[in-house]
Formats: sequence, C-alpha cells, structure tokens
Amino acid sequence: MNDKVLSYFDISADDPRWLDWKWQYANRITDVESLAKIINLSEKDQQGIASCLQSFRMAITPYFASLLDPDDPFCPLRRQSVPSLDELAFHAAEGEDPLNEEGDSPSEDLVHRYPDRALFLVTRHCAMYCRFCVRKRLVGEEDFVINTMEKNKALSYIADTPAIRDVLISGGDPLTIVDDELEDIVSSLRSIPHVEIIRIGTRVPAVLPMRITADLLNMLKKYQPIWVNVHFNHPRELTELAVKACTDIVDAGIPVGNQSVLLKGVNDDPTVMRELLYKLVKARVRPYYLYQCDLIRGTSHFRTKVQTGIDIIHALTGNITGFAVPKYVIDAPQGGGKVPINPEYVVSMDDERVVMTNYEGKTYTYPQTP
Repeated sequence: MNDKVLSYFDISADDPRWLDWKWQYANRITDVESLAKIINLSEKDQQGIASCLQSFRMAITPYFASLLDPDDPFCPLRRQSVPSLDELAFHAAEGEDPLNEEGDSPSEDLVHRYPDRALFLVTRHCAMYCRFCVRKRLVGEEDFVINTMEKNKALSYIADTPAIRDVLISGGDPLTIVDDELEDIVSSLRSIPHVEIIRIGTRVPAVLPMRITADLLNMLKKYQPIWVNVHFNHPRELTELAVKACTDIVDAGIPVGNQSVLLKGVNDDPTVMRELLYKLVKARVRPYYLYQCDLIRGTSHFRTKVQTGIDIIHALTGNITGFAVPKYVIDAPQGGGKVPINPEYVVSMDDERVVMTNYEGKTYTYPQTP
C-alpha cells in the first residue's frame, strides 16, 4: 500500500471511514495538486496532467490510489488512472463515439444494437475515470443525473419492444448510484415481462470494492436472475478487498464475469494475462471478454497490434484451463458489434478430413464422417 495516500488523508487502513464507500467516493483525487502529494511527479508530468484535465476529468479513489507505485511512471495501475499528454494526441481513425452508439440510440440513455439486448446508460459518474474509457464523451459529467423523463422514456421503449429479453445496466458505473435509486431502475426492468435477464456492468469491485455491501446484495437478490460483469485488467487489482467483493457477489447467487481491455504497458503480455486469469478464476469470476482497445480519441498509446491479442490467446490456449481463456474481440467501428478474433488452428478442410494444429503447433488429422 502507498502510505502517502493514508498520510495525505490523515487516516489509517483500519479506520472505518476507509471502508466506507461513500467516504471513498467523496474523497476521490481529482486535481494534479492532490495527486502530486501521493505519487512522485516531475514538473513536466504535472504540466501534462494539467493540460489533459482541461479536456478530460480525472477521479481516482483513495483506495485505488493506494495501489499505485509512487515511484514508477510505468506502473500499470498508474497508466490506467493518471492522465497524460498522450491523451491529447488525436489520430484520424479515432472518434468520440467510435462504436456509433448514438446511431443506435432510440433515446438519449438507451442503445439498442443487437435484436434481443439493450444497453441502459443510467449514469455518467464513475468511481474512477479510466483513461481508455470508450465513453469519454459522456462520463465525467459530475453534474449529470438521469432525469425521470429520460429514464421513463428508455423504460417505455424497452417495455414496447418485446424482442428485448436482456438489459445491461451501465453508464458510467451504475454501482455509484445509491441503493434506493438503483433499486428503482432494477425493479422497473424486472416488472417488464419479456425482460428475462438483467445485467450490471461495473468497475467498482476493482476501484471501490467496499461498495459491495450486504444491503446492496440483499436488494439485488430480490430481482434475480441478475448477472454482474466486472472489469479487471491487471493482477495487482485483485487485492484481498477486491476478491472479497467478487466472492460476496457470487455468494449472493449472482454469476460474475470479467471483461478486460488489452492495454499496451498494462496487460499486453501472456505472463501477466495468465496471472490475471488465474486470480479471477480463484475468485470465482469467469473470464468473459478481452477487448481490443477501441478507437477512442486520445487512446493510441494504449492500443496494441491485433496480432498481440491473437498471440496472447494462442499462448494461453492449452496452458490454462479452457474456461479461463477469454474471448478476444474487436468491437467493430461504426456499430458493427463484437467480432471474435481467434488464432487459426485449421490448416485445411474438405469433405474427407480436417487438418489442424494444436496449441503446441503439432499437426493432426480428423476424418470427416461420410
């Protein structure tokens, strides 16, 4: 733990406030002056962060700040949370809405891209603003709260569209909403007969694990089936508190899957990814997706070549249990949806046989049934 964080807030790790999610949220680090007191920043770094903050907000919970290496500018957790001048380098292929979510939005806070699923954006707040966020155009608007009219408009669309059987509550991070307000949304969705599955997408277990309270889980249990998708990118994020948050969700009867983003200098290495996946499975979290970093403005310093992701999946296959290998996907630009990207194992195939290689590169033949 970075003791500078505790000193800055004049608090100890066993102080009840430290484990109070509302205290953590209220005391997020949002300016370069505060940040410079908990991690070592050069004058150039501070100037770069200040310049970036003119365009994009920063918020880091004290908890997550305590995990940052104060001396290592290449710390993988610092890269995800601390702004840099690199975010102001825009490239022609990048955009503010690279997935064209707004083009598939029947209302301001709803995205309906796939026939049977809808994405309900209920807040623009997050406990921490990740530097690679696909919704940088929206998140960080601290003064935004979805109003009753917009919420009801989205709910009415869902209720009037029987094909929608699965709703993903996202944002921002829906678990930054207090229990009563979140329950109002969840219960409204559960009252729609054709909505069979409710999912919640959250980064809270990684950046604000004390938010996963007994009261929250008891509320969610009333509206099963509910699934939770969490977001861990690096094994160092799976602290004792984070693991407890995940296992508490599972113990409440709510399945948990993980979505990671492939990030240069964070997890673009098979060894790091393998450790992350082992820790997730040990915490009873099922690896789900590994995303190629989207074409968001100012994120080119995070993006790897696609071949890097393919090589990582190839290195994992056969060397870690099968259900621990995530599906590597590119969310296709302009609203094309998620496209699986896999290593090629089939060498050739005709009506008589399939020639294939295994994870070791050895060749095998499978005869086709006449």
